[in-house]
Amino acid sequence: MSELILFNTLSRKKEPLSLLRPPHVGLYVCGPTVYGDAHLGHARPAITFDLLFRYLTHLGYKVRYVRNITDVGHLENDADEGEDKIAKKARLEELEPMEVVQQFTDNYHRNMRQLNVKSPSIEPRASGHIMEQQEMVRKIIKAGYAYQSNGSVYFDVAMYNEKYDYGRLSGRKLEDLLTQTRELDGQSEKRNPYDFALWKKAAPEHIMHWPSEWSEGFPGWHIECSAMSSRYLGEEFDIHGGGLDLLFPHHECEIAQSTIANGKPAVKHWMHNNMITINGQKMGKSLGNFITLDELFSGGHKELKQAYSPMTIRFFMLQAHYRSTLDFSNEALQAAEKGFDRMRNAMETMAKLSPAASSSLNYIDFEKSCYEAMNDDLNTPVLVARLFEGVKWINQMKEGKESLNENDLNKFKSLVQMFIFDILGLRFEEKPGQDDQLTPQLMDMILELRQEAKQKKDFSTSDKIRDTLTSLGIKIKDTKEGAEWEIGE
Repeated sequence: MSELILFNTLSRKKEPLSLLRPPHVGLYVCGPTVYGDAHLGHARPAITFDLLFRYLTHLGYKVRYVRNITDVGHLENDADEGEDKIAKKARLEELEPMEVVQQFTDNYHRNMRQLNVKSPSIEPRASGHIMEQQEMVRKIIKAGYAYQSNGSVYFDVAMYNEKYDYGRLSGRKLEDLLTQTRELDGQSEKRNPYDFALWKKAAPEHIMHWPSEWSEGFPGWHIECSAMSSRYLGEEFDIHGGGLDLLFPHHECEIAQSTIANGKPAVKHWMHNNMITINGQKMGKSLGNFITLDELFSGGHKELKQAYSPMTIRFFMLQAHYRSTLDFSNEALQAAEKGFDRMRNAMETMAKLSPAASSSLNYIDFEKSCYEAMNDDLNTPVLVARLFEGVKWINQMKEGKESLNENDLNKFKSLVQMFIFDILGLRFEEKPGQDDQLTPQLMDMILELRQEAKQKKDFSTSDKIRDTLTSLGIKIKDTKEGAEWEIGE
């Protein structure tokens, strides 16, 4: 089998995966800021790094996969000013911030289950690691690379750049940043506009804040990932992933913070998935093409001609390489749906194939080409093409034009199933009728109503919903990630 090669954003080239403590892999991925419904932009990194998680596990690595939840410190303009995104949502909805966090975290987890994305090994929240973030800020201050100003603490980028290369990950130069960075209201307390907050003093109206020796305040957005990755993966770990939109400033700031706090860079290998466009345009609410995953699965958006199943979306994303731009359109999704149906039909045909006396096909070369595709920087477009070659084989065997003996046929079946189900994470459910499509949506709505009743301490209503569903043969199971349901015997 060929060696696993992954593109490293830091070196800008493909490199063999080399681990700090083989066979253990430390993988950290920046998760969502939970102040709104999960959308297409959330789906791509989730599927990309789920694929990596699945494949590393398949290869025999022991993977600790950490994916965080950002629930504090991410301000509106990403430049250390403005209102906290979650606090703003809480104010508009007249909710507690943690109610907003729980609501949208539950929705995010539900969407991830629909996309067959595995849960990470650990999913820490920024608000649960304030002490770790404060301790990292202290280390940076002690090292002389941060300064206090009006109760806030800022990282001194210019001082860092004298010894280290700030901008190495994103390819930016500090001189260019100085000319490109515009001065914003409230940034006069910084020595330079490109310095970034490690701790922010909370304004009187700010809802979420914690005590510290600097001020009653809250952590900067960037410090959370450095603190939580160190907490769960150590001061050095193997792979850090996220969307390309996080390359600058978020990941660039992470490198600077961790280098100073720990005395060395934290990450060996940086990976970034590329962006999503819709009909050639960047996705955005102002353009009217901002599509949530629930809208995508139900068809409830003006840009959509129909509903698309979660597995159609997953299959569509896997047809493009994770480092390439992915353009959504109804035509492209409908083509993916047809391709997915073709693969599903082939799997049904394969289950009915009978072995021949001899083999005319070489499944070993087929297996080798599948692994070569995955080992070449997770090249799923090539892997999908190889699997469709397998589909062609299946149809040829059905017609009697090609053959595999019993041993080869069993190995071929196992191989195809392994790559489709275990590695690509696809699943083939029965083709739903109209009623079948409606049931999951109705159940999601019922469970959301039950959750709202529980949050309001209206336990008689929540219990009545549960008991009624139980009497109908629908089992409800409450988990940390929300309620799950299944139709009983």
